Amino acid sequence: MKLPIVAYGDPVLRKVCVDIEETYPDLQQLISNMFDTMYAASGVGLAAPQIGLPIRMFIVDTGADEDGKKGYKKVFINAEILEETGEPWAFNEGCLSIPDIREDVMRKPNIRIKYLDENWVEHEDEVTGMPARVIQHEYDHIEGKLFTDKLSILRKTMLKSKLDSISKGNVRTDYKMRFPKQNKKR
Repeated sequence: MKLPIVAYGDPVLRKVCVDIEETYPDLQQLISNMFDTMYAASGVGLAAPQIGLPIRMFIVDTGADEDGKKGYKKVFINAEILEETGEPWAFNEGCLSIPDIREDVMRKPNIRIKYLDENWVEHEDEVTGMPARVIQHEYDHIEGKLFTDKLSILRKTMLKSKLDSISKGNVRTDYKMRFPKQNKKR
């Protein structure tokens, strides 16, 4: 089932999320719904706060590369980035909660992350390149941070009216969204 994606300005996107237990209700269905939602929105990652849940869970699927090599697809529960290393590199990032805005963001290319998968198996992985960047972006979500937080003060000031428009619902997307400041006429 496709869920509405929470838009910029919703307080849930600024919450530091809480760990969940294996008994979290309907977890497998939630994971399935998150993948359906992400694919419908043509995303490569989706964090639980983006669908309104302040829990430490996110999914990633980078898809196959140009050579047809299998993509990086994982579920991260109660994740903790242990280390970020390497020379920071810029990449033009976007976010499903902030449609129509893309900006260059600097991130380190290598991470070491500890997490539980959807079967509650603990992992500690070293990830590099684009999958590491997507993980860092989604991890920021469960820490209450957005990619726009990494921009210069000048750039954020320049984007302010566009961000305000998004929170009011003045944006078109091909996927369902929930807007925090949308005028609801009765």
